[in-house]
Amino acid sequence: MTHMHVAGAIHADVSTPGPQWLTKPADFNELDPALWSRNVSRDEHGRVGVAGIDVADAIEREGSPLYLFDEDDFRHRARDFKSAFDGWNVYYAGKAMLTRTIARLVMEEGLGMDVCSGGELQVALAGGMDPARIGMHGNNKTSDELALALSNGVGHIVVDSLDEIGRIEQLCRDNDWHARVMVRVTPGVEAHTHEYIATAHEDQKFGFSIANGQAMVAMVRCHYSPYMDLLGIHSHIGSQIFDTGGFEVAALRTMKLSSQFTDATGVHLPELNLGGGFGIAYTSADSPSTPDALATGLREIVEHEARAHSMAVPKMSIEPGRAIVGPTTMAIYTVGTVKVVDLDGGGQRVYVSVDGGMSDNIRPALYGAEYSAVLANRTSSEPGVLSRVVGKHCEGGDILVRDVFLPSDIEPGDLIAVPDMGAYSREMASNYNHALRPPVVRVHNGELSAMIRRETMDDLLSLDVGR
Repeated sequence: MTHMHVAGAIHADVSTPGPQWLTKPADFNELDPALWSRNVSRDEHGRVGVAGIDVADAIEREGSPLYLFDEDDFRHRARDFKSAFDGWNVYYAGKAMLTRTIARLVMEEGLGMDVCSGGELQVALAGGMDPARIGMHGNNKTSDELALALSNGVGHIVVDSLDEIGRIEQLCRDNDWHARVMVRVTPGVEAHTHEYIATAHEDQKFGFSIANGQAMVAMVRCHYSPYMDLLGIHSHIGSQIFDTGGFEVAALRTMKLSSQFTDATGVHLPELNLGGGFGIAYTSADSPSTPDALATGLREIVEHEARAHSMAVPKMSIEPGRAIVGPTTMAIYTVGTVKVVDLDGGGQRVYVSVDGGMSDNIRPALYGAEYSAVLANRTSSEPGVLSRVVGKHCEGGDILVRDVFLPSDIEPGDLIAVPDMGAYSREMASNYNHALRPPVVRVHNGELSAMIRRETMDDLLSLDVGR
């Protein structure tokens, strides 16, 4: 659901009551297990905890706000995908959330990793990731980024333009390197998601179009280049996708393209990557597929298309990111102010302002992403009120949780926990209004440790070299 207005988010439908799917909880002390990491629970006093760590204790030690990462949950979700897609390459999508600790966990759990910038590549390598298990993405890779990838021996580079192919050839020619590449194609699939995270329709920046023949041109050029090994085709249809319908169309078109390439060159491409974008449950309205269900559906699709084109099933790859890291992490905020606002029609909404905002989660402001929230530091037997959790930034669109029922006795000093903050929260965080980005704190074996420390004003001022 989006809430857009040409004059900006402040003019959007802020007086609209909650969405139809939103229902008042019968018990505010219950946690929906679909929204949280496997080790989250409440104690008898209503305090939310992760693997034995009380969120209030975490705030007391690490400050507020913070992201709390459940390592055990991350490992289990990585293993679930690896097991379900046995025989396939599973690449963790580093853009969802990447630290040196996460790179180490990905390596230890036997997954590969895809990165989409030189910065992500350097973090992955610093965390001990085997470069041979890394795929390099990006629609505008610089020569320096390509040189970093090639000199470190990354497993493959996903080429996205003829300009990039020329840069790779020049670098290989000058340095006696050889590149392993896949060609990113646009299969023309309209994924049922927000425009900004749909990536396989024709009118967008990624990939070579299958429909107009650009994809075949790029594949032939890579194949006949003396500096490249063409491994296969890469496709990605979007993000926060709950079923395999879009992947069916993508597989049909990419495998047909692979068959046409074989007819033209006599060469069978050994690999096909269908990308990621598997969704998670941010609210009770979301019903994502399990890794097992996704694997069953995708295997059937690929095997059917292989039979249709009388070709061998290629080595398949997927790239889950959000589906692994999203539910592992919650954000904890401290309530600063509570304000009741009258709505049209006689209703009311409670605005709960917290000590974070769009600087630590831009997704609701950027494309109307929905989240959930709970009172995290105590129980409450008070009736629920329609609430909106908002940040402290100087923007009317600074909304973290647009619609949620919270207990009517919520007050300054209470803690709010927001689940599913592992993907694209810290990664897309900013210093808007000179806010300091929160730390990412790991919970493992009943202990807390910082994965990314909290920023300080000294950090920000060290970049400001003016007088």
